[in-house]
Amino acid sequence: MSATRAANAFMWWTVGKGILASATRLVVPLKDYGRERIPREGGVVLAVNHLAWIDVPAIGTLCPRRIVFLAKSEAHEVPGFGQLMRSMGTLSVRRGESDREALRLAREAVRANQLLGVFVEGTRQAGRPGEAKPGAAMIAMQEGVPVLPAAVYGSYEWTPRNRNPVSVAWGEPMRFEHLPRNSRGYKEATTEIQAEILRLWSFLVDMHRLGRPDGTPPRRAELPSRAG
Repeated sequence: MSATRAANAFMWWTVGKGILASATRLVVPLKDYGRERIPREGGVVLAVNHLAWIDVPAIGTLCPRRIVFLAKSEAHEVPGFGQLMRSMGTLSVRRGESDREALRLAREAVRANQLLGVFVEGTRQAGRPGEAKPGAAMIAMQEGVPVLPAAVYGSYEWTPRNRNPVSVAWGEPMRFEHLPRNSRGYKEATTEIQAEILRLWSFLVDMHRLGRPDGTPPRRAELPSRAG
């Protein structure tokens, strides 16, 4: 492990999992489903929908592994917040354009057996998952690692005043070795990832309607892309 990576990991576990996670749990009623599905080691691309800024600390708090998030370059420019993000290893990406450096760093992260967090729509959505971009699928397929689909629900309505419950559903790892590593393959994999995130999100809608009882997201009826 490089000195920079070791420093980022130290910041994540001391500041992220210690201070920030504790603070998040104080103001956000968190619950997750299917956490046992998260691979505990190896390179993985976490593909998740994005509804509000609170998604990042909520998902980071619930995940047992350190997440190397991809975040828009504008967030890195916010005084104080940007420095904190970079100190914990968050990678910068320019939205709406080809960012080869961000892609290189993202591939390097999963190659180094890290969990790369990608908000698949590229920006926050209004209340429900939107159209997924091909970045998560492309990185995973180029590096031969699984995609871990996940959905977040409730964060769109959360405020510090109402403290709306926020939940995360973790899906089963998906692999795409059967698809070609080209635009057609990336598109097909992205469609499958998008469908799975929506299915997990719909599960959370039902669980919130029932008062968030314990449970596990049901397995997909057909899972051709499931990691062995």
